[in-house]
Amino acid sequence: MSRMIRPAHLVQGDVIGIVAPASPVEREVLERSFQFLEQLGLRYKVGQSVYKKNGYLAGTDEERLADLHEMFKDPEVKGILCAGGGYGSARYAEQLDLDLIHDHPKVFWGFSDITYLHTAIRQGAGLVTFHGPMLASCVAQDEFHEMSGKMFEQLFTPVEVHYSEAISPLETIVGGVAEGEVVGGNLTQLVNSLGSEFEIKTNNRLLVLEDVGEEPYKVDRLLNQLRLAGKLREAAGIVIGDFAKATPTKPNASLTLDDVFEHYFGKLNQPVVKGFHIGHCEPNIAIPFGVKGRLDANSKTLTILPGVE
Repeated sequence: MSRMIRPAHLVQGDVIGIVAPASPVEREVLERSFQFLEQLGLRYKVGQSVYKKNGYLAGTDEERLADLHEMFKDPEVKGILCAGGGYGSARYAEQLDLDLIHDHPKVFWGFSDITYLHTAIRQGAGLVTFHGPMLASCVAQDEFHEMSGKMFEQLFTPVEVHYSEAISPLETIVGGVAEGEVVGGNLTQLVNSLGSEFEIKTNNRLLVLEDVGEEPYKVDRLLNQLRLAGKLREAAGIVIGDFAKATPTKPNASLTLDDVFEHYFGKLNQPVVKGFHIGHCEPNIAIPFGVKGRLDANSKTLTILPGVE
């Protein structure tokens, strides 16, 4: 894929499509987020499978995929926001109509399980996408942070994302400065992509990693697989986001998460910084994937170019 396509910015009055590409969401929870969308000046269409329940999935794979395609196809829809994550995005990845998405570029926003779609769409359709808080799982919750809400402003005006210790304490594991296309997301989903046509490409890129509910030995296992696949050493730099709910069940018989990070990142030759509030946390700082970023591990800053035109 040559030049990445940045979607057009949103304007007040635009219609956004709401999809649930993975697990189902509760209607009353999702509807609590609609007030936030109205405050942004957005109108919305809810996908047909969003409230469906098929075990741990929001309808069948075919229904969820059809929703996604419909929202990209619909000329009235200017952007697509995910209601939630959970599990299931990868189940229909090979059926994604990447030509359709390439020909109808628009804002696509979500995180967690949605990582699989970010990678498939970025690498297959050449579209810049957004890793950011979702409607039911984040916006509708009581703890939704004002700063998380402000991150949606980057969809209306092309603006760089500047992350420094003004947002959260950061720690340099390896010093240096690196530039490259920003990629990554949920560690589990990135590892799940290995060996498939949607395998994450990290060479000369800034790799963002986050996860939730994985205790240290499980994070260790996932990072080891990325390491063995060459994905860590190929990266230009590594941005360690939030690893929430990672407390070991047997703390007296466990390495700490910091021990694990030091083992896998401490000997790398590229800059590595941890402590970014990116992921399953509040605030959850939204960032575009597929545009150029600059990680300065010496000054502990991350700067990313605008994700919209």
